[in-house]
Amino acid sequence: MRTISQYAEFEEIINQGEQIIVKFFADWCPDCSRMDYWIDPIVDEYHDITWYKINRDQVPEAATENDVMGIPSLLIFKNGVKQAHLHSANAKTPEEVKAFLAEHIEK
Repeated sequence: MRTISQYAEFEEIINQGEQIIVKFFADWCPDCSRMDYWIDPIVDEYHDITWYKINRDQVPEAATENDVMGIPSLLIFKNGVKQAHLHSANAKTPEEVKAFLAEHIEK
Protein backbone atom coordinates (compact mmCIF):
# COMPACT_ATOMS: atom_id res chain seq x y z
CA MET A 1 0.00 0.00 0.00
CA ARG A 2 1.41 3.35 -1.00
CA THR A 3 1.25 6.20 1.50
CA ILE A 4 -0.38 9.54 0.72
CA SER A 5 1.04 12.26 2.96
CA GLN A 6 -0.27 15.52 1.47
CA TYR A 7 -3.66 16.77 0.34
CA ALA A 8 -2.42 17.81 -3.11
CA GLU A 9 -1.09 14.27 -3.62
CA PHE A 10 -4.46 12.84 -2.52
CA GLU A 11 -6.29 15.05 -5.03
CA GLU A 12 -3.96 14.03 -7.85
CA ILE A 13 -4.26 10.32 -7.06
CA ILE A 14 -8.05 10.18 -6.78
CA ASN A 15 -8.46 12.09 -10.05
CA GLN A 16 -6.72 9.39 -12.07
CA GLY A 17 -8.89 7.48 -14.50
CA GLU A 18 -8.42 4.13 -12.84
CA GLN A 19 -10.32 2.77 -9.88
CA ILE A 20 -8.28 2.96 -6.65
CA ILE A 21 -8.74 2.08 -2.98
CA VAL A 22 -7.75 4.42 -0.15
CA LYS A 23 -7.53 3.18 3.43
CA PHE A 24 -7.99 5.94 6.00
CA PHE A 25 -6.27 5.21 9.32
CA ALA A 26 -4.57 6.81 12.33
CA ASP A 27 -1.54 5.70 14.31
CA TRP A 28 -3.48 5.70 17.59
CA CYS A 29 -6.37 3.58 16.24
CA PRO A 30 -6.53 0.01 17.64
CA ASP A 31 -8.93 -1.19 14.93
CA CYS A 32 -6.51 0.12 12.29
CA SER A 33 -3.69 -1.89 13.87
CA ARG A 34 -5.87 -5.01 13.92
CA MET A 35 -6.73 -4.55 10.24
CA ASP A 36 -3.00 -4.41 9.44
CA TYR A 37 -2.70 -8.01 10.68
CA TRP A 38 -5.03 -9.40 7.99
CA ILE A 39 -5.30 -6.90 5.12
CA ASP A 40 -2.18 -7.89 3.12
CA PRO A 41 -3.64 -11.11 1.63
CA ILE A 42 -6.69 -9.11 0.51
CA VAL A 43 -4.45 -6.47 -1.09
CA ASP A 44 -2.61 -9.31 -2.85
CA GLU A 45 -5.90 -10.82 -4.03
CA TYR A 46 -6.95 -7.46 -5.50
CA HIS A 47 -3.51 -6.75 -6.98
CA ASP A 48 -5.02 -5.32 -10.18
CA ILE A 49 -6.15 -2.24 -8.27
CA THR A 50 -3.80 0.27 -6.67
CA TRP A 51 -4.13 0.61 -2.89
CA TYR A 52 -3.20 3.70 -0.91
CA LYS A 53 -3.27 4.60 2.75
CA ILE A 54 -3.70 8.01 4.29
CA ASN A 55 -3.38 9.07 7.90
CA ARG A 56 -6.56 11.02 8.64
CA ASP A 57 -4.73 13.08 11.28
CA GLN A 58 -2.01 14.17 8.85
CA VAL A 59 -4.40 14.99 5.98
CA PRO A 60 -7.65 15.89 7.78
CA GLU A 61 -9.19 17.72 4.83
CA ALA A 62 -9.25 14.50 2.79
CA ALA A 63 -11.13 12.75 5.61
CA THR A 64 -13.52 15.65 6.17
CA GLU A 65 -14.52 16.12 2.55
CA ASN A 66 -15.18 12.38 2.16
CA ASP A 67 -17.21 11.96 5.35
CA VAL A 68 -14.67 9.69 7.02
CA MET A 69 -16.01 9.80 10.57
CA GLY A 70 -14.57 6.49 11.76
CA ILE A 71 -11.39 4.61 11.01
CA PRO A 72 -10.30 2.39 9.49
CA SER A 73 -12.40 3.16 6.45
CA LEU A 74 -11.91 1.99 2.89
CA LEU A 75 -12.96 4.28 0.06
CA ILE A 76 -13.03 3.50 -3.64
CA PHE A 77 -12.45 6.36 -6.08
CA LYS A 78 -12.46 6.75 -9.83
CA ASN A 79 -12.07 9.98 -11.80
CA GLY A 80 -12.21 12.01 -8.58
CA VAL A 81 -15.55 10.54 -7.53
CA LYS A 82 -16.04 8.45 -4.41
CA GLN A 83 -17.76 5.31 -5.65
CA ALA A 84 -18.05 3.43 -2.36
CA HIS A 85 -17.23 3.79 1.33
CA LEU A 86 -16.78 0.97 3.81
CA HIS A 87 -17.30 2.64 7.17
CA SER A 88 -15.25 1.57 10.16
CA ALA A 89 -18.17 -0.20 11.84
CA ASN A 90 -18.32 -2.60 8.87
CA ALA A 91 -14.56 -3.02 8.38
CA LYS A 92 -13.77 -5.23 11.37
CA THR A 93 -13.15 -8.56 9.62
CA PRO A 94 -11.58 -9.84 6.42
CA GLU A 95 -14.96 -11.22 5.39
CA GLU A 96 -16.60 -7.77 5.61
CA VAL A 97 -13.83 -6.19 3.55
CA LYS A 98 -13.92 -8.96 0.93
CA ALA A 99 -17.70 -8.66 0.59
CA PHE A 100 -17.40 -4.87 0.14
CA LEU A 101 -14.70 -5.25 -2.52
CA ALA A 102 -16.59 -8.00 -4.37
CA GLU A 103 -19.58 -5.69 -4.62
CA HIS A 104 -17.77 -2.52 -5.68
CA ILE A 105 -14.60 -3.37 -7.59
CA GLU A 106 -14.89 -3.22 -11.36
CA LYS A 107 -13.90 -6.42 -13.07
